[in-house]
Amino acid sequence: MTNPAEQIAAANKAALDNLVTLTQQAFKGIEQLVELNMQAARSSIDDSVEKAKAALGAKDPQEFMTSLQANLQPAQDKAVAYGRQVADIAAATQAEVSKLAEAQVKAVQEQFQSLVDTAVKNAPAGSESAVAAVKSAIANTTAAFDSVQKAAKQAASAAEANFKQLSATAENTAKAAAEAVKKSTKR
Repeated sequence: MTNPAEQIAAANKAALDNLVTLTQQAFKGIEQLVELNMQAARSSIDDSVEKAKAALGAKDPQEFMTSLQANLQPAQDKAVAYGRQVADIAAATQAEVSKLAEAQVKAVQEQFQSLVDTAVKNAPAGSESAVAAVKSAIANTTAAFDSVQKAAKQAASAAEANFKQLSATAENTAKAAAEAVKKSTKR
């Protein structure tokens, strides 16, 4: 397949295939989030009904407050777990999308290099400096893309680490608040 038109057609087909795969991956992530939200909603409704019945069955205000207070920590734990699951789904989807994008960029780079190589073979004598300039531009563009890609991966890793740290801090704060409520209801 040395014909440039065939190469361009193949590149376009590959790009379309990649777009379809990328769209499927995005929908997979969306489906996972929808399913997680449905599970969280069902669980929340069931828990709310159960806890309301328990609180309304209290025989005195102290038992009522104890019932409410006993529900704080499990609710906070579920909220933290939900946040982690959302982050995990987002991270997995982002990783898959990045992998697909990297593969597409690599394929485009290879196809472009192939086109340039074909053009170089057919270049007239004396065009060596122009060919060298084009090859240098390709190498520089590839290096720049690799740098941007590396920085994006580092930023994603840092964001994920920050989210985990924030999640742990929120969990500890929630536990401390639940303990404070426990202590205040025991007085």
